Amino acid sequence: MQDVFIRGTSAVLPNAPVSNDDMESVLGQIGDRPARERRIVLSRNGIRQRYYAVDPATRQPTHTNARLTAEAVKGLVGADFSLPDLDVLACGTSSPDQMAPGHGVMVHGELPEAASCEAVSLAGICCSGVAALRYAALTVSAGQASTAVATGSETASTFMRSEQFTAQYEAQLSAMERRPELAFDGVFLRWMLSDGAGALLLGRQPAEHGLSFRLDWIELRSYAHEQAACMYAGARKQAEGGLQGWRELPADAWSASGAMTFQQDVRQLNEHIVALTIERALPEVLARRPLAADAIDWFLPHYSSEYFRPRIQQGLRRIGFEIPEDRWFTNLPEVGNVGSASIYLMLDALQRETSLAPGQRVLCFVPESGRFSAAYMLLTVVEGA
Repeated sequence: MQDVFIRGTSAVLPNAPVSNDDMESVLGQIGDRPARERRIVLSRNGIRQRYYAVDPATRQPTHTNARLTAEAVKGLVGADFSLPDLDVLACGTSSPDQMAPGHGVMVHGELPEAASCEAVSLAGICCSGVAALRYAALTVSAGQASTAVATGSETASTFMRSEQFTAQYEAQLSAMERRPELAFDGVFLRWMLSDGAGALLLGRQPAEHGLSFRLDWIELRSYAHEQAACMYAGARKQAEGGLQGWRELPADAWSASGAMTFQQDVRQLNEHIVALTIERALPEVLARRPLAADAIDWFLPHYSSEYFRPRIQQGLRRIGFEIPEDRWFTNLPEVGNVGSASIYLMLDALQRETSLAPGQRVLCFVPESGRFSAAYMLLTVVEGA
C-alpha cells in the first residue's frame, strides 16, 4: 500500500452569512408566532452565523447539493490538478437532491470539463464525508487511481424551510401541547444545521508547493448493534425505538408525520454521544493505532454545539487522553454545523488560518448520532514535493 497525501482543500459556502436574528426570516416562520425554542437552542450551540442555499427574499433554493459540491471540486483546480486528471470521485452527504441516481454521479454530471471516472456515493450522516475520504484514499493507496477527490456536502436547508413543517405542525399541535418534547425533537435540528460543501484532492505525492497532509490512517466505528436510531429522516420513530420508513406510510401522511424532515431524539443524544464516540470508540482506535495525546499538535473535533465541548474534554480526561484546548481548532461559530462537510471545512480553514509546520500531527474526530458512529483520522503535515 502506498502513502496518500491530501494535496489540496476547497470549501464553498452559499450566499451571504445568516445571523441568529435573521434565521427565521430566511427559513420561514411556522405557525402564528416566532419559534420559542430557537433562542433556547441558539443560547447553547455557540453558532453565530451560518450559510443557507436559500434566497432570503424568495426563500427558494439557490443551489442543488450536486451543484454546490461541484463548485467545491472546481475549487481544487490549479497548477497541480485539472478536472480531466480525475480518476475517482467519492461523495458523501446526508442530504442528496434525490434518492436516485446517486449523489456522486450527479456531482460528476455538474463537471462537464472532467473525463469519465469512477464516481461513488457514500450515504449516512456526518461520517459519510469521512467514509467518502476513506474510499478515495484506499483507491489511491492500492494503486487503483493516481488522483482522487473526496467530498462532503449538505443542503440541510431543503429540510428546514417552513413549508416542510406546516402540515406536521398543524397535525401535531394538540399533541405538542400535551408533550412539548415532541415539538422540540421535531424542530431542534432546524436551528442547528447549515449548508456548505468541501472537497479534498488526494494523490501519491504531496503538492509541488506549500504544505500537504499525509493521511496516516482513518478508523470508523459503529455502535448500531446496541443503539436505536437517534437522528433520522425519511422515517417515523416507533414507540419501541424502531423506524417506520416513509414507504410504509400513506403518501398523505408523509408531511404530517414529519417523516420527510430531519429529527433528533435529544435525550438519547445527550445520554450516549460522548460515552460511545469518545469513551468507547477512542480506546478501541488507540488499541489498533497507538498514539499519545501529547503527540497531537492540532485536534479538530466536529461537534454540533458548544454545549458538547466541555463534555468532550471530560470524556478525553476520563480515558487518559486529554488534549489542551489551545490545540483545538473549530470553525463552528462562523459556519455552523454542516454535517458531513464540517471536517472538510475545518481542514480548509486550518490550512488558511493557522501557521502549520512540517511534522505536526492533526487528529480529526467526527461523531455521528444517526445510530451512533465515530470516525477518527490522523494526518501529518508535510513539505511540498
